[in-house]
Amino acid sequence: MKKLILLLITLFSLSAYAQNVPDSLKLWKVNGNITFNFSQVSLTNWAAGGKTSGTGVFLSNLSANYKKDKISWDNSAQINYGLYKEDGKNFEKSNDKIDLSSKLGITAKGNWNYAAILSFKSQFAPGYDKDDDTKIISNFLAPGYLNLGAGMDYKTDNFSLLIAPLDGKFTFVMDDILAADGAFGVDPGKNSRSEIGMFVKLEYKKEVVKNVTFETKLDLFSNYFHNPENIDVDWNVLVNMKVNEYLSANLVTRLIYDDDVKILDSETGKSAPRVQFMEMFGVGLTLKF
Repeated sequence: MKKLILLLITLFSLSAYAQNVPDSLKLWKVNGNITFNFSQVSLTNWAAGGKTSGTGVFLSNLSANYKKDKISWDNSAQINYGLYKEDGKNFEKSNDKIDLSSKLGITAKGNWNYAAILSFKSQFAPGYDKDDDTKIISNFLAPGYLNLGAGMDYKTDNFSLLIAPLDGKFTFVMDDILAADGAFGVDPGKNSRSEIGMFVKLEYKKEVVKNVTFETKLDLFSNYFHNPENIDVDWNVLVNMKVNEYLSANLVTRLIYDDDVKILDSETGKSAPRVQFMEMFGVGLTLKF
């Protein structure tokens, strides 16, 4: 709670400071949304059945972009975390995401830029098997993904398409138990794996109708030297529907496919790469700046 209060004080202070920004900082464009979604079901002697439950989700989508002459530097951070509590059970996480990206560009011609990108993805807390809440199947930096690439970037006000034909993808599994099992594509007993391939990043954000903003990000990666036809996919969608100055409804989806991540089918008992999908809808308090 203290950290949350400190964060809110900092954000309001920055908002006040922005009213008198030095000229050197006017080259930066900083904005974002921070949302707290809550829901609760309370049942007492409820004849129809059901269980008391509650959820809380923190969503943040922040950016800080610099532009001067032919130089641009775009930075973004998506930090999400959610908890779910069902009567008689322990807290479980419903959402957990760290997604940081930094892209440096130099104007080439028209909307095209020479570009270099650095991105990092992971999660905050351990994840447990749905059938065994004592078995950890993921953790902070297990996995962690780091991409470093160079290529060309086509940019407009609402759209960006980065094509990096030279890209290094580094997968980290710093949990020794998971590393020993060879989780997330690392060799058993190793804590990391390196790949060379092509990276494509598409971003689009626009207010499609009044008070409704649509934002999507699509990351694609193909390993040149190992099954290049099996493309890794990470596709995120955020729809923000503004109710008033402080309230909004949010639809969040994420689709992942990674040929190196094996998921157990409880019916067949076999592990194989599978499409992962997450969808969340909520209404809550939003701070926009």
